[in-house]
Amino acid sequence: MKPNSKFLILAAVTGFLAVLLGALGAHGAVHDALVANGKLESWEVAARYHLPQAILLYGLALFSGSGGKKLTWAWLSLFAGLFLFSGSIYLLAYFGWKWLGPVTPLGGLLLMAGWLQLAFVKWQRK
Repeated sequence: MKPNSKFLILAAVTGFLAVLLGALGAHGAVHDALVANGKLESWEVAARYHLPQAILLYGLALFSGSGGKKLTWAWLSLFAGLFLFSGSIYLLAYFGWKWLGPVTPLGGLLLMAGWLQLAFVKWQRK
């Protein structure tokens, strides 16, 4: 079975964004704004989770054809969790949108759920 091309594309874009947002937080105007607001450490937490999870998503997408529906659900949980966890932290750190505070732990729960779902994937050779 072939890899899921939509998942591959989303994972690659997620990886690109991880590198871009990491660089923005480390240099220039975004970095300066984060330092001025005392939010650089929060940005770094988001980036620390973002890139490894993006790499995992890409790897899982490569093998999506051999993992069945359980792998699809794990991938979706991990993607949504990453989007909500790191995404909310980036937005909280840069814009200070306090209403996003409850979104971060939901993203973390989805990340944990995705990892647990991976434990139950039954890989098949085709």
